[in-house]
Amino acid sequence: QVQLVESGGGLVQSGGSLRLSCAPSRYISKFDTMAWYRQGPGEQRELVAKITRDGTTNYETSVKGRFTISVSRDNAKTTMFLQMSSLKPEDTAVYYCNAEGIRSGDFWFPLLWGQGTQVTVSS
Repeated sequence: QVQLVESGGGLVQSGGSLRLSCAPSRYISKFDTMAWYRQGPGEQRELVAKITRDGTTNYETSVKGRFTISVSRDNAKTTMFLQMSSLKPEDTAVYYCNAEGIRSGDFWFPLLWGQGTQVTVSS
């Protein structure tokens, strides 16, 4: 089984920055898409940013220009990042890492989720 392990959440003041990371627990040779979702208190989970295997990105409207999604393949280790700047209190949520179409060895996983990491932005 492959798990997605997230890190980087925390408490930050309005206007500050945070960088979230998400890495598979095992080597993966291929993915179709990787993404960040978030779920605020009493709200539905929503897509924040997505990146495809060829590097195409798309963002939720409210984060455009403030958040940047990227994927690094360093020494065969794949890590996805979400650089968040100019954070606002309304960005407060649990952020979840997501990956689709994962190939790891002889195994293929259609959809994986991370456990979530809390981001809190104080005003």
